[in-house]
Amino acid sequence: MTDISQQQREQERFAAAEQKLQSLEKLDDTGAGGWNWFTARTILTSGAGFFTDSYDVFIINLITPMLGYVYYAENGNKIPADIEGILKGMASVGTFIGQLLFGFLGDILGRKIYGFELLIIILGTINCATSASAVRGVSTIGFLGLWRLILGIGIGGDYPMSATITSEWSTAGKRGMMMALIFSMQGVGNLAAAIVTLILLAIFKNAIIADVMNLDYVWRLCIGLGAVPAVGTIYLRFTMPESPRYSLNVEHDVEAAAAAKGQNVSTELSKQYTKVEEKRDHWAEFRAYFGQWKHFKVLLGTSLSWFLLDVAFYGLGLNNSAILAAIGYAKKPTPFETLWANTVGQIIITCLGSVPGYYFTVFLIEKMGRRTIQLMGFAVTTVLFAILAGCYNILLEKSMPAFIFLFTLAQLFQNFGANSTTFIIPGEVFPTKVRSSAHGISAASGKAGAILASFAFNALVDVGGPAGAHAFLPEVLAIFSGVMFLGFVVTWLWIPESKGRDLDEFEEDFVAQSAVQYNTDTVSLASESINPEQRKA
Repeated sequence: MTDISQQQREQERFAAAEQKLQSLEKLDDTGAGGWNWFTARTILTSGAGFFTDSYDVFIINLITPMLGYVYYAENGNKIPADIEGILKGMASVGTFIGQLLFGFLGDILGRKIYGFELLIIILGTINCATSASAVRGVSTIGFLGLWRLILGIGIGGDYPMSATITSEWSTAGKRGMMMALIFSMQGVGNLAAAIVTLILLAIFKNAIIADVMNLDYVWRLCIGLGAVPAVGTIYLRFTMPESPRYSLNVEHDVEAAAAAKGQNVSTELSKQYTKVEEKRDHWAEFRAYFGQWKHFKVLLGTSLSWFLLDVAFYGLGLNNSAILAAIGYAKKPTPFETLWANTVGQIIITCLGSVPGYYFTVFLIEKMGRRTIQLMGFAVTTVLFAILAGCYNILLEKSMPAFIFLFTLAQLFQNFGANSTTFIIPGEVFPTKVRSSAHGISAASGKAGAILASFAFNALVDVGGPAGAHAFLPEVLAIFSGVMFLGFVVTWLWIPESKGRDLDEFEEDFVAQSAVQYNTDTVSLASESINPEQRKA
């Protein structure tokens, strides 16, 4: 009777766990899992977050000229360079903080905190759109900068959380493609920001022509609409169950382990995965793991490669003004025409280079591999930046189409290259207990490179000439070429290939099946060599 009751309780526990994790097919290294509703839900949930992140980050470049017309008419309708730099940089600083904060919280508290970063994004977006000045003291631009800092914290938190969630809910054969697909939403978000701006400019065209101050409505709507996809997916994030890999490998939850493996809760499994009730010391685990050079060098590789990539990736934006001028989208006679031309020009640049690069990665990453694509991206951009640096003046003066072609090609191979893989690799090559933390550190290193590019290179590019002349730009492009080469070296030395490998292979206590089989065979052979009398003895 007792055995029957025990069996019933075990079956009930398994049924509850199976219901909780019913959408997970299996956690193995076959990669044979098909597409199902949960796959689509994961892509929708995480992808919408990255769409929103990119929209919110990119929209500031489109609304900054509007802010100049509305708030700085006395300064030639332009925001002063120092104020513009701070306004754009606040989101980057917030992102840096959010990447580290949520990276560690994701390991300490579990993946179940997924969704809180989206709440911060929604709060920050709404308050950015409704920024107003105090009667005395802080201006509208001041409050806008503050709320973009808070917005950045939410955006930063989305990096480690979305990467980890997607990685841990994917099979080995589709994991890279799913992560690349989610990250590609950055390109779509960039494009959407420009399209939304264009639509709003068209709607308010007559009002803007009649009174340029009506741009105050346009820039607020441009920002505020970024909250729509975030609000639309907040429920999906908060109802996402705990990652089974976290339950299995960190919490040792027997019910989750059984459901993940498709087994009943047997006594043997209970002994193997006894749920840990005492509080874990994540910092001790983190120090112990990365205190070993063989593990620390991988973190060094993912962090440095992302840092080096973002120095040039964000620095590439320094050339946007030259490109827009070359294709006829420079300053126009009226505010409306100027804003319209700038927005259309941004759409053209995004469609030519950014978006195609992301989707080349989506379709080819499972065939080529992460490390191969990253090496290729760094190698090609090293060469392209060197050509642009060495032939800069000749190309601008005598062959502008060639300059535009090389410029867009550089964007293409940054996105079909390290910009995508630096996001994917840290979500795969670390064990579950430190995966979110390691991804947060890697992402924050990249954001440090972006901050460096935004401030240091903006000052460096005008060395030896008047402000805005970009007299030192050829030399800056040469520096970018050297930075890309360093990224190639770091990738070659310290980045492992994760294509087709199950995440279990990156767990610290992983033992290959071949080694287990070898040990079993050895024991069997040794047993057979013992005669019956010896066995009896």
